[in-house]
Amino acid sequence: MRFAAYEHQHRRRVAVMEEDGTLFPLPGVSSLTTLLAETGGLPGLLAAGAAALDVPPGPHVSRVRLLPPLQPASVRDFVTFEEHVEGVRRSVEGTGGVPEQWYAAPTFYFTNPHAIYGPHEGVPVPPGSAVLDFELEVAAVIGREGRDLTPGQARDRIVGYTVFNDWSARDLQSAEMKVGLGPCKGKDTATTLGPCLVTADELEPYRDADGFLRLALTAEVNGRVVGEDLLSNMSWTFEEMAAYASRGTRVVPGDVLGSGTCGNGGCLAELWGRRGERTPPPLGPGDAVSLTVEGIGTLTSTVVPGTEPVPLPAGRRRDRQRP
Repeated sequence: MRFAAYEHQHRRRVAVMEEDGTLFPLPGVSSLTTLLAETGGLPGLLAAGAAALDVPPGPHVSRVRLLPPLQPASVRDFVTFEEHVEGVRRSVEGTGGVPEQWYAAPTFYFTNPHAIYGPHEGVPVPPGSAVLDFELEVAAVIGREGRDLTPGQARDRIVGYTVFNDWSARDLQSAEMKVGLGPCKGKDTATTLGPCLVTADELEPYRDADGFLRLALTAEVNGRVVGEDLLSNMSWTFEEMAAYASRGTRVVPGDVLGSGTCGNGGCLAELWGRRGERTPPPLGPGDAVSLTVEGIGTLTSTVVPGTEPVPLPAGRRRDRQRP
């Protein structure tokens, strides 16, 4: 089952979206995140969706403005593709290879849940950046709370999946990561989700013998294919990622877990690192990025001009007086 959030005639609704684009609104529901908390996981969500199919349909998807399928409670973005690590380290850090420590655990960082964009929504260039990049990912969405989960327990907490574009200002990221705390403003301006949430049961036929989802991934810039990969090239499953995310803390309904960027052109920086030059060039206003994930759909965005950064002083070199 597919769930979409949309705006129509100044009202925000959540609906079941059929293959032909017909929307069946869920009565009284305007937030998928809230619905997940109320329904308690996948069985409850499927029941709510089935009930919506018993009422007259709403508008066709072509007549509405699609929104992000949900407003996340939090966004953890992992890095689970070796090929991406290799290429981006060359481009952003000037080094090569995969650090041995990377294999120890599915590392992630927290990104901004207040900067979520929907399908076809213009994405602004981050203030002060001249090297904007896309990142093709798949996100798992948590539907039921859990803590210190095993991978087997985590499977029951994943309610569905959506396409995830982790927009990255590579020039800001490269500078700030020298401080040693990971990316911040280089990743802070926008994350795009959509076009819908596909429930976990719909993707089970794609699961391979090792537990990975074998989904074809394609990235296009201005209609030209720049990257293709398989989601099953991840080094950890989503269940393992969710288990690690829950270690010593909680995952809650509406939490989003990004797969990390796929390899073989899942972002421009990987290509730059392998080619030794910025080809294709960084993204700018007017560029259109389309990310397609088999079994989920296509997420298309256009880059728009951003704002100028508000000037701030450099850090003061203090004489370190003491009380």
